[in-house]
Amino acid sequence: MLRHAIAPSRRFTKASHDVVRHARLTSDAKILLLAVQGLPDDQAGRPLSEHARKLGITGRAYQRSKELLVAHGYVHEWREQGERGRWVTEQLLSNVPLTPEEAAALRGVRAEGPPAAQNPTVGEPAGRVVGRQLPVDEEREKNYPHPPSEAGPPVPEPESEPGGEPEAALSAEAAEGERVLLSLRHARRELYLGVREARGLAELAARWLLRGVSAGELRRVLTSELPRDGVRSAVGFLRFRLLNKMPPELPAAAAPQAAPAVRVPELVSCAAAEEGDEHVFRPVAEETECRDCRQQAAWAYWERHRALADAEADSLSWRERFAKLGVAAEGEGAAQAP
Repeated sequence: MLRHAIAPSRRFTKASHDVVRHARLTSDAKILLLAVQGLPDDQAGRPLSEHARKLGITGRAYQRSKELLVAHGYVHEWREQGERGRWVTEQLLSNVPLTPEEAAALRGVRAEGPPAAQNPTVGEPAGRVVGRQLPVDEEREKNYPHPPSEAGPPVPEPESEPGGEPEAALSAEAAEGERVLLSLRHARRELYLGVREARGLAELAARWLLRGVSAGELRRVLTSELPRDGVRSAVGFLRFRLLNKMPPELPAAAAPQAAPAVRVPELVSCAAAEEGDEHVFRPVAEETECRDCRQQAAWAYWERHRALADAEADSLSWRERFAKLGVAAEGEGAAQAP
């Protein structure tokens, strides 16, 4: 490969080889970092997203570039609430990776102003406040084309501070609500919540679950119909929506009506009992004899009438029987004639 390069005499940006040859930064991330680094002071105060929009880096490409710059220490952010309650985001972009402590220290130095603004200027020249170059050997690892999923292992719960009271265990509904709140980052990046922020809203989410709303329905309500200009504060927006869109409580279950009391008749003595065989029974209506005694009396009545009918039939001849039947038939016919 042939190479032809002319060093520019003006309108150029000094770029470190550690940035240009960074194996984990995408091309968009490198271009954004170098473009903002070469801006004049009067244009560098704008948000990082506005600089990216001018370069044609928008949408998911910008989000991915910003995530890489934040993960490798080139971009740091601080969110603070102003005097009127509005949240303000302050960003710091560095051409060398910084730790959070180094970035906070550099932010404090920049907030105090340059040394020349102080009256009088004191002190001797000192070394660099913060900033370091990564050794080249640290970037020699293999670059995998497919990074691991954002889900990753479960986030450990924050431990209580030394000497402080241990955090109370969450109920089953509150734990499920906390999982739903932490999963919102995968649906909408602007609804990103930290562990402590989700823990503070877990009880409100648990009230939704106790009122019959499933975890999927709760996630859909929290991620749909977001403001057109974006969500400024994920915690404030979710707390407002959880409180104002909370469903009504489930109606209390009606108490079962008591079954009507069953009247149990008292025991009475059987009137048909023979002497020495007295017994009692519970009458169903107004009967005075028990079932067995009534059944025996019915069988005795039937046997008696059958014996009388058989005795009368045996005493008559067949002629008398026919004559008797004929008399009976004539009597019935006369009774039916008009």
